[in-house]
Amino acid sequence: MRNYLLCLLLGFLPLVARAEIVEQDVRPGVTATADYASGERGKPAVLLLHGFLQTREFPTVVAVARTLHDAGYTTLSPTLSLGIPHRKQSLPCEAVHRHRMEDDVDEIARWVKWLKGRGHHAIVLFGHSFGSLQLLAYLNGKPDTAVKAYLGTSLIEAQIGALERAPLLADLESRVQRAQPALVTHPLSFCSKYVSTPAGLLSYAKWGQPQTLTALKQAPVKAALIMGDSDPMLAPGWLKALGHLQVPIVIVKGANHFMDGMHEFDLVEHAQAFMDGMKAARR
Repeated sequence: MRNYLLCLLLGFLPLVARAEIVEQDVRPGVTATADYASGERGKPAVLLLHGFLQTREFPTVVAVARTLHDAGYTTLSPTLSLGIPHRKQSLPCEAVHRHRMEDDVDEIARWVKWLKGRGHHAIVLFGHSFGSLQLLAYLNGKPDTAVKAYLGTSLIEAQIGALERAPLLADLESRVQRAQPALVTHPLSFCSKYVSTPAGLLSYAKWGQPQTLTALKQAPVKAALIMGDSDPMLAPGWLKALGHLQVPIVIVKGANHFMDGMHEFDLVEHAQAFMDGMKAARR
């Protein structure tokens, strides 16, 4: 029995040794963390971003990161701080949210710079759900030239419930201009009651379908999507609208928003195929 347990321990040692938790200060008093696993130097590095209010421990991101690292790719999976030092847990919708899309984009930029500082000059962005949107927001700004490609999965716009977007944006902009700091509660993404500052909610609510489609169409790098055709989070006609952009899309039949169960194999297979295609293009 002792020898058996020793074999198990030794079997886990490579998994422990190949990954490390890294951190950096993203703003005064706020330190963000990420899982970093070094791979083969000749392959691109992959920055993987979790969905709305989640962490890098979200199963969808973990599965893809593990598969890509097993295939030799360097992976970096940050947890967006959302203004919380060393954040380790997902945030409830009813918490007071003071973070903005601009803060998320800034952290993404910092992690890209961190990877580049480690000698990675070919970086691929992988996002799941709202993380796919946040990566598009980063690409919509001034992305680092080291970023070569983007792979979004279960991409959704910032959903705001039944209210029309224009009146909501006008109200929030008015509150911001008049410096009214009172918190607002409104649906956002999967939250039916999202509590935020007006500026915070405005920064996300701007990302409706038109802006999301435009950012994807104008992405300055190679872009592709993996979507499930049984995703209840998708607005009616969203897959059709994405299809009009002529961005390569893999539709996983029967897959939901999280591509869990047997569809996880489809997700990781298509993600690795995309990465291997990047490798082949570099030869």
